Amino acid sequence: MHRPGATNPDPLRGTAAGPAPDDQAADHLLADDALLDLSTDIAGKDVEDTLNRLDAELVGLANVKRRVREIAALLLIDRARQRFGLQATRPTMHMSFTGGPGTGKTTVALRMAEMLHALGYIRKPKVHTVTRDDLVGQFIGHTAPKTKEALAKAAGGVLFIDEAYYLFRPENERDYGQEVIEILLQEMENERNTLVVIFAGYPDRMETFFSANPGLSSRVAHHIEFPDYTHAELCAIADLMVAQENFRFDEPATQAFAHYLERRMTRPRFANARSVRNALDRCRLRQAKRLVELHRPVSRTDLITLTDSDVYGSSVFTDAPSEGAPL
Repeated sequence: MHRPGATNPDPLRGTAAGPAPDDQAADHLLADDALLDLSTDIAGKDVEDTLNRLDAELVGLANVKRRVREIAALLLIDRARQRFGLQATRPTMHMSFTGGPGTGKTTVALRMAEMLHALGYIRKPKVHTVTRDDLVGQFIGHTAPKTKEALAKAAGGVLFIDEAYYLFRPENERDYGQEVIEILLQEMENERNTLVVIFAGYPDRMETFFSANPGLSSRVAHHIEFPDYTHAELCAIADLMVAQENFRFDEPATQAFAHYLERRMTRPRFANARSVRNALDRCRLRQAKRLVELHRPVSRTDLITLTDSDVYGSSVFTDAPSEGAPL
């Protein structure tokens, strides 16, 4: 358990964090005039693999990816300093992810857990995702056990609190969300060697949440913003998703889907990549119906091809769509 000011001869390899993946002995210190090749750290290869996966999985998000690489570099350098016996306070890794729905926050949390594990910062490369309902009780004495159960499940890994601002409801004096925040404040400090907490939610609401809880904000070292995707990025995401599912757009369908996105992005409840995936699922439904109604044998090309008719069947192209109709 971390104590402010306490020294730890090997903060990333302590009993709480577990042994580093490369099993380098902490007592084999380098001489002051030695040179250390950072590429020899086996964990660095695992980290680079994880970062490459992140690049492959997520279109855009240049600022997010740059911040993740900075965090990786910080921990790699921290490991290098340990080889020379240089002591420093264990870096705090609690984070805040702010952005709209479908902007990749959960995916980045998963890759962050893998990266922190590879570097020996946490014991397990796992993310335990919770919302208010998983933490806040309905009566006196119910909240603390629920919150501590969630913390126990996340121990050694990452606790991802989605829509974290719902924990704070100042309009309700009898709400138990504040009790959750108080428990988190204590655990984030006392168990920082065994737990990373990531708060996630919409930017404006998260700003209000942290402003009302300055003690919580001060324990979050990394605030990362996830911007909405541009139209071009969403088209690229659609192409990536289609290929991953062994489908393809024909040329008219590619143009039709770009047209679809122009309209859908202006509609209520647009959720970035999530809305793209939902739209593609509906395209597959319309493709399936179209192929069945052909009443003839189908080829492999038939089965993998999405046409413009599969796209233009969406309700966003009707003259009078219902309010907020997503597809």
